[in-house]
Amino acid sequence: MNKRVLALIAVSIATLIYGLNYTIAKEVMPIYVKPFGFILIRVLGATIIFWFVSLFVTSEKIEKGDYQKIFVASIFGVALNMLAFFKGLSLTTPISASVMMVMSPIMVLIFSSILIKKSIGKQRILGVFIGLAGTILLITYGSSNTSTSINNNWGNFLVFINAASYGLYLVLAKDLVKKYHPITFIKWFYLFGLILVLPFGFNEFTEVSWQEMPTNIYWNIGFVVIFTTCITYLFNLYGLSKLKPTTVSVFIYLQPLIATSFALILGSDSLNMIKVIAAIFIFFGVYLVTKQVKKAKTS
Repeated sequence: MNKRVLALIAVSIATLIYGLNYTIAKEVMPIYVKPFGFILIRVLGATIIFWFVSLFVTSEKIEKGDYQKIFVASIFGVALNMLAFFKGLSLTTPISASVMMVMSPIMVLIFSSILIKKSIGKQRILGVFIGLAGTILLITYGSSNTSTSINNNWGNFLVFINAASYGLYLVLAKDLVKKYHPITFIKWFYLFGLILVLPFGFNEFTEVSWQEMPTNIYWNIGFVVIFTTCITYLFNLYGLSKLKPTTVSVFIYLQPLIATSFALILGSDSLNMIKVIAAIFIFFGVYLVTKQVKKAKTS
């Protein structure tokens, strides 16, 4: 099978897992595990798994200068990304969070233009502003419940920070994942991430009452550690090694569809007109951004 096709399949599976994760992780937080404590569990579990797997992979030496690059990538790809997302998800709803994540392709474009001097055409600039307008609308008025609107608004903003952080991570990691084996890169990536999140999550981790936790919550935590963290990052890294960052980020479009369907089926969230209008703005903005990118490839 064509390597590009395999990469597209891998990223599609990762996107499906991410879409399910909004509701699955939301059931855990903040009742059974607080957000930062959950992140520590997630990153600690992934670090152990990837370092164990690395024992069965040919050892690869990392150049001295690349340790710093991996550390910077872990700031945005693990620490800021995950801490902002789980804290935001604990305050907002699965549907709002998934819609907000669609901003990632726009953020990839912005960071690509800044870091690798990629030009932005007028159409893409318009797309950025339309997408940001939808984001501001969702952050400001996207609450389903007016009694918790302040928390929901703050939660939506944190998910936006997560989307921006993830977009920057895709740009920063592109060259590194081409240079090293995925396991070599990701074991150091998560080890640095663990060091970064430990001060934030330690207290909340010690507060977890494991004995009082229902069995299904243990399964939810296991899903987040194994599938949402390990499987998705490996699949996305493989996709990133074969595809452009903008192509990988475009798969985030599917997350709201998956997350919304799953949340509505389980009754954990509801739709309102503001969410729908904000989603239209964001999707249209991203469409303008990615359409321009596709044209540039054929010119």
